[in-house]
Amino acid sequence: MRGDILGLERRRRWSDEEKLGIVLSVGVEGTTVTQVAQRHEVTRQQLYAWRHELKKKGLLSRRPCSCRWN
Repeated sequence: MRGDILGLERRRRWSDEEKLGIVLSVGVEGTTVTQVAQRHEVTRQQLYAWRHELKKKGLLSRRPCSCRWN
């Protein structure tokens, strides 16, 4: 099997503000983690990692919310 390289793939960089906006969009109008991940072309696992990172930095509240993180 041969793989063709179609273009240069670059690693995207997300600012804390961008990550926070994306993470906070989970649960808005019933949006799920999966839907938000698909919309931003990242994995669900990436969103969970961002949420953990933002909490650790004190940029996201540690209190439970009623959003769809399960």
